[in-house]
Amino acid sequence: MRYSLRQMQIFREVAAQLSYTRAAKALNLTQPATFAQVRQLEDHLGHKLIDRLGKTLSLTQAGEIVLKSAQRLMEETENLDMTLAELQGLVTGRLRLAVVSTAKYEIPARIGAFTSAFPGIEIALTVGNREDLLSRFATNADDLYILGTPPPDMDAEIERYSENPLVVVAPRDHPLTARSGLTMRDLAAYPFLMRESGSGTRLAAERSFEAADTTPNVRMELGANESVKQGVIAGLGIAVLSRGTVKLELRHGYLVELTVAPFPIIRHWHVAWRKGKKLSLAAEAFVDRLLI
Repeated sequence: MRYSLRQMQIFREVAAQLSYTRAAKALNLTQPATFAQVRQLEDHLGHKLIDRLGKTLSLTQAGEIVLKSAQRLMEETENLDMTLAELQGLVTGRLRLAVVSTAKYEIPARIGAFTSAFPGIEIALTVGNREDLLSRFATNADDLYILGTPPPDMDAEIERYSENPLVVVAPRDHPLTARSGLTMRDLAAYPFLMRESGSGTRLAAERSFEAADTTPNVRMELGANESVKQGVIAGLGIAVLSRGTVKLELRHGYLVELTVAPFPIIRHWHVAWRKGKKLSLAAEAFVDRLLI
């Protein structure tokens, strides 16, 4: 064989990250070693796999073809390792999870229960916003994807596994906390904090304002739930967030959930994987436990 499985593994990670530095960190390698392995793979195959324009990396046509083969090779290798381990009464392997940032408050408990049951399975967790996950999904970079509402054109197998209610929260001294029966028009009179464009939470908030024929008074856009949450606590505005994101703050009184129609909006968490993809035994086990 002119190339090694390790080279294919490294190339797959570089293709997923589109960064030698981030791929090296994920693989516990140095950046020069990562770059060298990809160059050796290119030399063995006789094709350039990655183009660089300035600081931006992109796959060539040959790179796209090799990436698909690399993914299949690594999946089969991981399945072989787990199948052989099971013959000895063991369960080992690696599970790659990509999780939308809102779910990072919900998914750790599920990962903890899973690793207690299957301590030999290593979990690689990537957290990003909705667009990050859809980009990773397009390159088949992970085994499973945890997200809120999947886009209708997502070419995936999708399973719904639990509720994810969205609520409106305000600082405890906000004028609206003393009122009930609020409407979206009432909220529009006060500063509002929004997630970044492309966020599922932002989409839900915008649709609620549109349905009420009004627009939010957006004071600030923030790129993470934690930033939005801290901004609300600091009195910068009110916001729509997943109840799971603010569970502790609501319990301790740092935030107040406002009673406003149509909230809470009951959304759901979903687990997805590429249609037609053969799941590893680890991925199958994780999905099974999510659906219990």
